[in-house]
Amino acid sequence: MMSEEGMAAGGERPPAIERPPFWQRVCDNHFLLLFIGVTVPTVFYLIWGIMEIAQIPVAP
Repeated sequence: MMSEEGMAAGGERPPAIERPPFWQRVCDNHFLLLFIGVTVPTVFYLIWGIMEIAQIPVAP
């Protein structure tokens, strides 16, 4: 049984607090955005560099 403080008027339960959508939580987290903004380009440039080095022909 819930106490009187936890009950809304008329004996109903208070409305549940909804959690924000996933992408809203991601966009609201500034440190996560900073991490993603630094990590994603770094990974892409690293992969791009490895592909370029792999395409260099071997000297005879």
